[in-house]
Amino acid sequence: MLLKIGDLARLTGLTIRTLHHYDSIGLLSPSARTQAGYRLYQHGDMDRLHRIMALRRFGLSLADIATALAGPELPLASIVARQVAMLDQQIAQAATLRDRLRTLQAQLAQGQQPALAEWLTTMELMSMYDKYFTPEELKQLPLLSDAAVEQEWQALVARVRALQATGAAPGDARAQALGTEWMVKLVRDTGAHPGLFARLNAMHAQEPSMQATTSIDAHVMEFILAAFNASRMALYQPFLDEHEYAHLVANYGKRSGEWPALIAAVRAAMDARTAHADAAVLALARQWLELFRSYAGTNPATQLKFRQAHQQEPRLMEGSFVDAAMLRYLGAAMAIVAQEKPAK
Repeated sequence: MLLKIGDLARLTGLTIRTLHHYDSIGLLSPSARTQAGYRLYQHGDMDRLHRIMALRRFGLSLADIATALAGPELPLASIVARQVAMLDQQIAQAATLRDRLRTLQAQLAQGQQPALAEWLTTMELMSMYDKYFTPEELKQLPLLSDAAVEQEWQALVARVRALQATGAAPGDARAQALGTEWMVKLVRDTGAHPGLFARLNAMHAQEPSMQATTSIDAHVMEFILAAFNASRMALYQPFLDEHEYAHLVANYGKRSGEWPALIAAVRAAMDARTAHADAAVLALARQWLELFRSYAGTNPATQLKFRQAHQQEPRLMEGSFVDAAMLRYLGAAMAIVAQEKPAK
């Protein structure tokens, strides 16, 4: 059975524009065309489209999806299993929220009336947190559940905003110090769990009420990220020559947003004890190498300097959610990837 692009869009919930874009970047090209040039999709195209849609929901960029699909084929069964696991978690979170609301309903039935402002705020935060974290995960996030830690963060946010008000640039030494302090505290207050950090980032980006509650808006986050990146570049500088450092400065922050989800995926693979030769792990290793090369370049001698920097400068690991165990795990996968023949 052949499907025209309009039929495929209607049946999958995608837009025709999206399918055109997938075709234009080589992500999903139709198996056939009519004599008039109209796209026709067949049963075999559905396997690839399912992979694309699933990987998109897992948070991968289109570039990362293209990289993953270009490598050894990921078993569709394993992708579907991950989708089922994600939906199971969402169902569990919805059930928890339902139970909480039933408890609140019973209290109200007994005539217990909380203050309106407190009630509304609590319900909003409950529903918001439950969309992103299980009750067990919330216990691992003291910045959302520990009053003392929340006060620490409020003080840190106030210091950042005060520095911004002076007009200081992210490259200012004071900004770099605050950026590093911020990221180190994030590692501490998420239990060094990159998956929780990635979801915490998503919650702040997608929930305006969270930004209002914490005073951490996009402007603050952009400043902190730029300051943290500046502090990392300053640590790399002694190891690089002038040309290499200029390339680093020009490219280091361009793909920063792709690291949290990738680091979280690697940690999840480690926690699941997935073999480093597994196709999914090799795909992660390729993505890691691609991001590394985006700022380090492709010269092996220059890349070696970056690795030496990490060996000799322990501060480069601070606030990164990356540890020696993760690098060893990825190193074994990268050794396999390095032996792969480049695609023709």
